[in-house]
Amino acid sequence: MPTSTSRRDFLLGSALAGGAIAFSACSTPAPRRARSPNDRLRIGVVGCGGKGLSDMQACARTHDIVALCDVDQNQAKAAREQQPKATFYDDWRDLLDREKLDGLVVSTPDHTHAGPALAAMALGMHVFVQKPLTHTVQEARLLRDAARKARVITSMGNQGTCLDGFRGAAECVRAGLIGNVGEVHVWTDRPIWPQGINRPDFVDAIPTTLRWDLWLGPAAWRPYAKGRDGSGFSGYAPFHWRGFWDFGTGAIGDMACHIANLPFFALELDAPTSVEATAEGANHETAPKRSKITFQFPARGARGPVVMHWYDGGMLPPADLLPGVKLRSGGFLLVGDRGKLYSPTDYGERFELHPQQQFADVRLPGPTLPRSPGVHDEWLQGILTGTQPMANFEYAGPLTEAMLLGNLAVRTGERIEWDATNLRVTNSAAAQQLVSKTYRRGFELPTV
Repeated sequence: MPTSTSRRDFLLGSALAGGAIAFSACSTPAPRRARSPNDRLRIGVVGCGGKGLSDMQACARTHDIVALCDVDQNQAKAAREQQPKATFYDDWRDLLDREKLDGLVVSTPDHTHAGPALAAMALGMHVFVQKPLTHTVQEARLLRDAARKARVITSMGNQGTCLDGFRGAAECVRAGLIGNVGEVHVWTDRPIWPQGINRPDFVDAIPTTLRWDLWLGPAAWRPYAKGRDGSGFSGYAPFHWRGFWDFGTGAIGDMACHIANLPFFALELDAPTSVEATAEGANHETAPKRSKITFQFPARGARGPVVMHWYDGGMLPPADLLPGVKLRSGGFLLVGDRGKLYSPTDYGERFELHPQQQFADVRLPGPTLPRSPGVHDEWLQGILTGTQPMANFEYAGPLTEAMLLGNLAVRTGERIEWDATNLRVTNSAAAQQLVSKTYRRGFELPTV
């Protein structure tokens, strides 16, 4: 590991220029040697406001928070008050340049996930990154391969993966209770933030408590805007960035890592071969008001091909799929040739087998998957024991890649033919350009 005085040069000196990089496949190496179970880990948190505050609190129950980072002093106030001994930074690059950490939590907007995560792994740190894992398809591949090379413990923050009900539902599917599954429906009421809008045409003064340049990070420079009454837009930060392509990933980026997680995991899906979409209100600036996206997954092992239908903006799948059942505003449905598994929840922690009369006396399979202490503790304990969490980047990377391909179809309006091995869209130059992105100078991605 470089000394603290040379870390910045080490990280930024090997930066990527932003082109599409394809890594050769390799087997996952074993994590580094386990540590004493009594060790207290040194944890840093990048993006300690918002979701990052609860991530910090979860880690602080059993380990030491020694460094905090946020570009917004107002958002960071609660975390700083709760962890007064932690050194505070407004630039994650300074934090990694000066701190010796065991693990780093990244809870920033989507467009700034990859930079600190890759830099931390380059320094041998274990990483926990909020969902969606990355902003682009290419970044998801980069994080997966970086984790392999660095042999660190990783986790994405899709907490449903760690719930008993989620793992129980997966066991039912894998045990064949509903037979061979060839059709999946996933839906959400998101977006609950502005989408289908143009870029604000007004400029506001940057608050003295906000480092706007650092908030933009790798994104192209644009003026700060805090919103206007009646517009539906109340400023990019801290929340309405989600609908803007430069910063967020829309409804599917926000929710698919939750709602599509169980189908993806239970059916052991990987890369789709094709994706197509219809959307209402899409433009070059923001995600659409609503969209329907169809993913075609190839057969794998004994499982046949699977078609996954995604609905957002309040759309629901056809009512006749579950006669007599009023579908909730978010959930998923797996359709097998012997039955159906329906969850009216985002995480899949509660589920029903249909037709209910058919499954009334069915005995659920015994546990075949380990039960979890929770998404944060599974990661922290994994660092001490050398055990990868279930939501590690080897799984979370392909899940994120697959779901973000949906945005390529939405943005181009074209059917996407996908060559996962070479990280290429084979039929659309416009879509291929969206697999990666350009990074603003000073925020290029470090390599591991």
